[in-house]
Amino acid sequence: MHAADISPMRIAVLGAGGLGSAAARMLSQKRELRLDALVDSRGFAFDPDGLDAEAVLHAASERGGVAFAPKTGAPSDDPIGEIVRRAEAFDGVFLALPNLPNDFVPGVAARFAAGGYRGVMTDALKRTSAAERVLKLDELFKTAEIVYIVGCGATPGLLTAAANLAAQSFAEVESVRIWFGVGIQNWEAYRATIREDIAHMPGFDVESARRLTDEEVAELLDERGGKLILEEMEHADDAILEAAGVVSRDCVSVGGVVDTRSSQKPVSTSVVVTGVTFEGRRSSHTFTLGDETSMAANVCGPAFGYMKAGRRLHEIGAYGAHSSATVMPRFVR
Repeated sequence: MHAADISPMRIAVLGAGGLGSAAARMLSQKRELRLDALVDSRGFAFDPDGLDAEAVLHAASERGGVAFAPKTGAPSDDPIGEIVRRAEAFDGVFLALPNLPNDFVPGVAARFAAGGYRGVMTDALKRTSAAERVLKLDELFKTAEIVYIVGCGATPGLLTAAANLAAQSFAEVESVRIWFGVGIQNWEAYRATIREDIAHMPGFDVESARRLTDEEVAELLDERGGKLILEEMEHADDAILEAAGVVSRDCVSVGGVVDTRSSQKPVSTSVVVTGVTFEGRRSSHTFTLGDETSMAANVCGPAFGYMKAGRRLHEIGAYGAHSSATVMPRFVR
């Protein structure tokens, strides 16, 4: 079948924060994927013929939620449940949801499986423990005929896939080092992401980061000049690369710098893979992202590339839990 003859994937985006909003805008520029639903904590917007992303996001910005989108919005105490109940209306679901607590995204995935959804799911999970919980749902996804691809953002995701590809030059991989830079002009647009980053810092954990009020987060950022320096993070790149057979997790390290007062990256984002070739030579491959690409572009783009790849896996019945290191994303037009 010619590509032009394939109908666009009908996509639901769960989460309308910084990443979810960016995902909605990105989908409005695609013809192979179409935004049919957008969900936030207080409601949802749904149109089986495709949403006007800008209209929905304008309503959310001006009135406080996607539920206020004209004609397509509706309030709900269980907006995710509303999408589960409409499961047959979607081919793909992108979980742009908070990673905290660690069982939140895996729990949402299990709801879709139990609710009769049969399609593709991708996420932007970051924490190792959360990704491992998703991978353990493999049999559930197979029974439900779901293709779930975990860790599809930038890291894990784009950089994890690059590490897997770079590893092919070596007979043995010794280390994978990911160092990222993120610039955010307005941290309030990425509240959940910033709390997830704080949870990696000394003196904090998942629960203490969740309990921080917005005022306490702002105070913490003020104390650090708006920058978070993160070392040895609990990032799912380690479990994903280990599960793919590339390298043991203790040889993977992830860290970076997040600047919450400037859209300019404080440092370049890169992955360095070091190993020994079959001739016995030690070398390193480095893959560096362009500083002009935003976090949203580097997260949402791969997530939808994996969504398109997942459609092909679904067509051939390759159901179950996959990862960004075991599937090659496909460019979405």
